[in-house]
Amino acid sequence: MSLPRQLREKSDFDQLPDDVPVSANIADIEEKKGFTNYYMFVIEVKLKGGGRYLIFRRYREFYALHTKLEERYGPESNNSPFTCTLPVLPGKVFVGAKKEIAENRIPILNVYMKNLLCLPAWVLMDEDIRLFFYHSTFDGEQVPHRLRRLRPRTRRVKSISDQVPVFDRTAAPRAEALFDFPGTNKLELRFKKGDLIYLLSKVNKDWLEGTADGATGIFPCAFVKIIKDLPQQEDAVNKVRCYYYDETVSTIRDISVEEDLSSIPSFKDLMELMRQEFNQEDIVLNYRDPAGDLIRLLSDQDVELMVSQSRRSPSEKHFFPWKLHITHKDDLDVYNTSPGTGATQAVGAM
Repeated sequence: MSLPRQLREKSDFDQLPDDVPVSANIADIEEKKGFTNYYMFVIEVKLKGGGRYLIFRRYREFYALHTKLEERYGPESNNSPFTCTLPVLPGKVFVGAKKEIAENRIPILNVYMKNLLCLPAWVLMDEDIRLFFYHSTFDGEQVPHRLRRLRPRTRRVKSISDQVPVFDRTAAPRAEALFDFPGTNKLELRFKKGDLIYLLSKVNKDWLEGTADGATGIFPCAFVKIIKDLPQQEDAVNKVRCYYYDETVSTIRDISVEEDLSSIPSFKDLMELMRQEFNQEDIVLNYRDPAGDLIRLLSDQDVELMVSQSRRSPSEKHFFPWKLHITHKDDLDVYNTSPGTGATQAVGAM
């Protein structure tokens, strides 16, 4: 079946629910710090019912979705009575600068999503497609730093009274305009020097959303003086606690990574991250097993075992439940767990 003939009919489209995505476009890419730095695609999704929002996806999530769809609906699939010609997804790239690779993927991924969302209605209702384009809690916590290909969308609010009761206005987040701001399009809030602007949200590090004189829109932070700031959002960055053992001193360092707490890093990425953080090449990674013994990590299987064993122990909020102990390759004294040894006492004191 050729691709043009399999596109959905208008009657099929009319029967789809309003929350089904009908278009998606990459607005930008953003670098994230994980066990190895990576880029996420910032995607604006438009729904059949007219709604729109931003989602943040890595290339590997595109790849995982496409693999499932191939198994389920590809021409060679034996898992479904329905098959179709799926759009082509660009393959994995293992050599080159990550930013350049991500940039080059943007137009190809845009075409992929466009063709994907033109497939028959029964494909669009697939659970994995719905989850891929779903606006999750994670997506809602992200603050895009810039949107080169898209102006940020704003909420439509008639007046400040819709947002803040009269008796609460003196306590509401607000700012005073330092300069006139004429705005350049309908998304931007126009105001004059001295105007009082009630703040609604932080769009990114350079733009705010607010309301004044019955209008709502976005505006540059540099044009206003904050009188009462918006409440601080909870930090979504997670941390890995590391114990570093030197010849004479032991230190604790918490390393921030923008990875989900359920993520399992590869041994290679974990080793590379620790070498960068501690500026040491001749180190090895270890963890403490349930018996209290220091176990050296040598492979991905060791990391998976460490993560599995750590799930039984409670952990602090925003901290991975597993902890790393970083030692020098030739320092074998740390593996002596006999009572009274210096290594054991040093660990106990932390």
